[in-house]
Amino acid sequence: MKIAVTGASGHVGINLVKKLVQLGHDVRVLVFNGTKLLEELEVEKIKGDLRIIESLFSLCEGVEVVFHLAALISIGNDSEKTVYSTNVDGTKNLVTAAKKAGVKKLIHFSSIHALIHEPFDIEMDESRAIAVNSNITYERTKAIADQWVLQQQSNDFDIVIMNPTSIIGPEDNGPSLMGEFICMVYQGRLPGIVSGGYDWVDVRDIVDASIAAIDKGRGGERYLLSGSWLSIKDFADILISVSNKKRKIPVLPLWLARIGIPFLHIYAKVTNTKPIYTRESLSILQSGNRLISSNKAQIELGFNTRPLKETLSDTYLWFKENNYF
Repeated sequence: MKIAVTGASGHVGINLVKKLVQLGHDVRVLVFNGTKLLEELEVEKIKGDLRIIESLFSLCEGVEVVFHLAALISIGNDSEKTVYSTNVDGTKNLVTAAKKAGVKKLIHFSSIHALIHEPFDIEMDESRAIAVNSNITYERTKAIADQWVLQQQSNDFDIVIMNPTSIIGPEDNGPSLMGEFICMVYQGRLPGIVSGGYDWVDVRDIVDASIAAIDKGRGGERYLLSGSWLSIKDFADILISVSNKKRKIPVLPLWLARIGIPFLHIYAKVTNTKPIYTRESLSILQSGNRLISSNKAQIELGFNTRPLKETLSDTYLWFKENNYF
């Protein structure tokens, strides 16, 4: 099958492309910022940008299925205009190009944060309303894109949306925001962590479900892909245990973490790095639903998740073997 992928150099993207190639598919990727891992794969590369529609016509020509993974994952350190132009306008450009090229199916990668998490004491599934009015730019732009993409569903153009939780796992060459956190925990570069947590899911399980969606994903439907909820403290403790380190990271009160935000921004600007956390990331950490159901994906896509300790062990080994620490 001829398959196109945007965001191929990202964490999910590189895992997805490798698996598609292993399965014998003919893969074409949109290259915005290339990586060594992508260069090593036998795929057709199209230099382009979601904001430049002409390159997207070349990407989609003669393709049967498009995986749209490219997005700007922002925790508050990017301008709203930049995030919107990528996550919303860029998605509209891609869909326009795909429809014009006669693509049969678009598998659109969104996020669990495109949906409203409240009420927290009720299980969260695909029936939740989307967060188009969120005050967090990333959540709002993903929700707006979701809403528009689903409206493009037709008999000739199937739309399937994947909403994963916090993704971790091997082949995180960026590394991703979660990958950076894992490296910081291992290297002892975190002065402390705060309360709260995430639902964590293995990138390899996400990839398997996404490939299954080519044949099994129903047009006009979304699928939540969740793993296990775990506090940041317990997550760090498991990571330290699988790496045979002996270290305890103190849990800081939330008020103290909030006081530190302006100083972290100043330090990040001076050192040309990303802040360890932002006001938005603290908000997400505290406001996530712990009862996220992936029953629909399990039944329809055969989605399964491996134990979190196995994921963290494999992730630690990959980072170590690839000289991240």
